[in-house]
Amino acid sequence: MAASSLPCTALARRTKISARFFDRLERIRSTVLPPAVIAWFARPTSVWWGFAAVHLYFMAWMASFFLNGDTFSDTEQYRQWAIEGYNPADLDGKISPWVYPVLAQIPIFAANIAGPELYLLVWTLLITALNAAGLLVLTRGKRRASGIAPAWFWLFFTVFMGYLSFARVEGITGPIVLIAVILAAERPVMAATLLSIATWIKVWPAAVLVPIVIASRKRVQMVLAGAAVTAVVAAGTWLSGGLPHILDFLTNQGERGMQLEATFSTPWVWLSVFNVGGSEIADNLAINSTEVYGPGASVAALLMQPLLVLAAAGGAALLVWALRKGAEREELFLEGALLMTTSFVVFNKVGSPQFIIWLAPVVIAGLTHDWQRWKVPAALLMGIAVTTFIIYPLFYTPLIHANPIMAAVLTARNVLLVVLLWWSVKRTVELGRRASRTVQPAG
Repeated sequence: MAASSLPCTALARRTKISARFFDRLERIRSTVLPPAVIAWFARPTSVWWGFAAVHLYFMAWMASFFLNGDTFSDTEQYRQWAIEGYNPADLDGKISPWVYPVLAQIPIFAANIAGPELYLLVWTLLITALNAAGLLVLTRGKRRASGIAPAWFWLFFTVFMGYLSFARVEGITGPIVLIAVILAAERPVMAATLLSIATWIKVWPAAVLVPIVIASRKRVQMVLAGAAVTAVVAAGTWLSGGLPHILDFLTNQGERGMQLEATFSTPWVWLSVFNVGGSEIADNLAINSTEVYGPGASVAALLMQPLLVLAAAGGAALLVWALRKGAEREELFLEGALLMTTSFVVFNKVGSPQFIIWLAPVVIAGLTHDWQRWKVPAALLMGIAVTTFIIYPLFYTPLIHANPIMAAVLTARNVLLVVLLWWSVKRTVELGRRASRTVQPAG
């Protein structure tokens, strides 16, 4: 009996520590902010004022570029693709636009509708419109009250991650995935359709789609919806003459090395800091990436792809196990989606800073579902966002020059990612075990 009580004792201790931490945060908030301000933040209309403030700030930031006919970050590459087209034969050794799934062409080309000079403006407006749609779904109907705090979390997350979300395809897919996850419990087929579309823009939404299909009672209809989207995409690609390249995105990453920010690159980052074994951080000009080099780095890069597949398969198997044990379906697909997306980040040899955006939609939806249960991953994600912001855009140059302080910040960020993955695995296991104990007859 004493042995069996140990896990419960440890769980109670962790719960008490967590409660004490969040109680302290609430006391700090109450000390810093007057009651009237706290009450204002709880109003549904306040979120839209916050939305306007955050998006006007980033519009002003982007205006410092597009008023001069310039772009910002990866949008320069997108503009070049929109101008030159998508025929790999015309690229002359440049980065192939087929590194993304084919539907990424739609927003990339659409942003050029007003011409190259205003490309960044139109791109920013596209993302702003999608974010507004996501916020509307998050705070309407029965979520009019429960969606307010998660919406504020999203806005504060955007403050730190907006320099990435407004300049990457993730800014397009993020709000689509958020809408899909929020609707998944009530309208799973629509959610599957949206996630399938998003997956054909950037692969990562598949990590959200799989857990929802596993947990849903309408998985056959969801699979059919995904197949229908894929059929339409394939037909459109065939008609445009691009069918031979439709799966190029699956192989274009194969020869990459270990990118600097990847979780598993951490040892070589520190080897580079201390100049051990000829380790270094250097640019891979062929793919416009910064990677780590040193003893064993090439072997690690070779192993990361199968390791990612194994992690995904293991996550799916864990979800199936928890479902068969009787786990509550909505909580299962939410925690399963966090498990899978975090696995896609932790076990990825690319590890670009914008990958952190993948985690936000699931956490926001989780906060809407059960604020108390999802406060811990939300706090971890905000810590990940802040440290990522310090890395990019603030101090990326010192990092690529092996600055030890920035190496420590990157290490802290990667540790938080691993802790978030551990939390999602632990919570999924607890869901299955708790459900198993519930269905067992007493005595």
